[in-house]
Amino acid sequence: MGLKEQVYLTSYNKAEHDIAEMFYLPCMRHASYYDRISGYFGSTIYIIAWDALREFIDNDGKMRLICSPYVSDEDAAALANGYSAKNDRLLAEALVKEVQALFDDPFLTAPAKLLAYMVSKGIIDVKIAVPTGNESPNAKRLFHDKVGIFTDLDGNKVGFRGSMNETYKGLSSDGNMESIDVFPNWLDNRDAERVNDASTFFERLWSGFVPGITVYPFPRASKEILRTKAEGVKWHELLDEIHVEESKAKRWKPSNHAGSRTPRPHQVNALEAWVKNGRRGIFEHATGSGKTFTAMCAIHDAFKRNEVVLILVPSRDLLKQWDRELRETLREDIIYYLLCGDKNNEWKKPDSLAAWTSDGSSTHRIILATMDTACSDDFSKNISQGEHLFVVADEVHRLGSPRRRNFLNIEVGARLGLSATPRRYGDPEGTAALFDYFGGIVPPPYTLDDAIKSGVLTRYFYNPLTITLTQKEQEEWNAITEQISHLVARLTSGENADINIASNTRLKQLLIKRAHIVKTASSKVPLAINLLLKEYVRGQSWIIYCDNITQLKKVLNSAINAGLDAFEYYADMEGDRDETIRYFSKNGGILVSIKCLDEGVDIPSVTHALILASSQNPREFIQRRGRILRNSPGKLFAHLYDAITVPVIETKETPKSMSIIIGELSRAIQFGLGAENPACVTDLKNIAVDYQIDYQNLQNTGMEEDDSD
Repeated sequence: MGLKEQVYLTSYNKAEHDIAEMFYLPCMRHASYYDRISGYFGSTIYIIAWDALREFIDNDGKMRLICSPYVSDEDAAALANGYSAKNDRLLAEALVKEVQALFDDPFLTAPAKLLAYMVSKGIIDVKIAVPTGNESPNAKRLFHDKVGIFTDLDGNKVGFRGSMNETYKGLSSDGNMESIDVFPNWLDNRDAERVNDASTFFERLWSGFVPGITVYPFPRASKEILRTKAEGVKWHELLDEIHVEESKAKRWKPSNHAGSRTPRPHQVNALEAWVKNGRRGIFEHATGSGKTFTAMCAIHDAFKRNEVVLILVPSRDLLKQWDRELRETLREDIIYYLLCGDKNNEWKKPDSLAAWTSDGSSTHRIILATMDTACSDDFSKNISQGEHLFVVADEVHRLGSPRRRNFLNIEVGARLGLSATPRRYGDPEGTAALFDYFGGIVPPPYTLDDAIKSGVLTRYFYNPLTITLTQKEQEEWNAITEQISHLVARLTSGENADINIASNTRLKQLLIKRAHIVKTASSKVPLAINLLLKEYVRGQSWIIYCDNITQLKKVLNSAINAGLDAFEYYADMEGDRDETIRYFSKNGGILVSIKCLDEGVDIPSVTHALILASSQNPREFIQRRGRILRNSPGKLFAHLYDAITVPVIETKETPKSMSIIIGELSRAIQFGLGAENPACVTDLKNIAVDYQIDYQNLQNTGMEEDDSD
């Protein structure tokens, strides 16, 4: 059975078609040769095609893949200068890193070994192509459009061209809205000509005869790693193992609608572990790793059990986002929604909430509430409690504050918490209450490093920029520090020794007042403008994180006066916030913001961020880092700039200002550890040494800030 046996549409798009099932996999099963100009040799290449590989390998199939190196802007510029020994080294280092990342990902062990087997056995041959910037328009178009040609033993060919990659996000229904044009060579002369043009171009490119594009062999070091990993591999068993994992993913899929998403391996593993834990637990998954979608898979499963779903969110932005994403994702279920909070008051009508949360009905119901509404007495006393309720708490750490903890007295059945950082810093009591109610962390956590290695998030460069307090600012800091020291000494002396000083209102006020000095240091606004004038290029998407409205306005007005394309975004701003985000997502520019971008607002196109102000709660900068690392088409790396405040040098043996640099380094070293430029960590460690600080003990320190309380 060959390629002619398949019926082909002229084009496919993921909004209406399952490209993998309708086109790609049938072609793979019936082809004997496959040539492909693709994107990057990423860690998830061909992951969705594994169930068609059995036939392809049994048919003695051969693939030739031309892809690009995954390198920094600086290295890309060096490679564009043409063939050289230095380029050989750059490519070797880049590809070794790509290959190693494949095997470092615990969720891709079987696919990685199978890929290693196919390369080492010659089933897949890979070459690396580097455009120099001088390629012809036609070559640039074909290379960018990612051409592919399937060929069977009878010489029949099916060509396709489009934005699709053979990656998880490219071929699965998850991810970007991809599309392809398809042209078999036996239907008409025009399609035959298109296939012939694509085949000819591929052969010329493979042989290195396309001007403006330098083609390199797959680095020997990478091949050797794959050869070693392929030793003893039984590929039939690997295919069976992968097929089992695919079946689990399909079972958790929340919709079979064309274009609907499929859970990734880390999401499937988390859901399976959650079920084993009695359908209770907290997903500790990195920002940007798809926690919301994972929860929707669980919600879809809950409807099969006739459960009523109660979703808690900490903000009105997240209330709107969850409402929108639920309706987009759970398309096949007829669902009734009740929104509570942010001026949605239908639940306050007599007996309304009790009826919505009652048992004994097969209707699918979702009650979506802000945490402040859900923890109120009026809300909790009108809920129909019981095992039929399934509670999902997004940013679950926010539910552990003293006032919101009231909700944890409500009796429900299945429970799922979501947070990149579920532990409450400096609040062991709140953390214990959350863990007791929800059933602890569902192992294993899915960290930001895991997400970067898996290609779920973008790799990044980190650039700490140091500034110094003015003498006046330093004196104010020292004066407040003196007050804090006296207060702590009084609270911990004599009969007060057992008092929890972390809950002392006066102490919190002093700490916030002192932190404000660092956050709003006068040198930060000039730093921001100088950086933007030096680095910002029109069309890029920058976010500037400020501490408060005053600082935001200073940065905004200075940027506008400097001729930069800057605009504001904050909770109570004038104008349409949603329209601001839409404009920014489409056109780029400089978005000057405060905390409302930390949780819930997705802008994957962001490429650069400058953090002018950050709290000493590690959660804030963990969320911000994850927020700008979201994948977006054409986004290879993200760039983070961080204003690090150092004190005025003092000669006293125990300077009062030491806590400034301790707090700043706690944030900065965590940023630097996961970055592509490890030299920045060395610089930060040198700063720590200069101030005689043990930087290894700085991570995960800080205190919780519950603004709503």
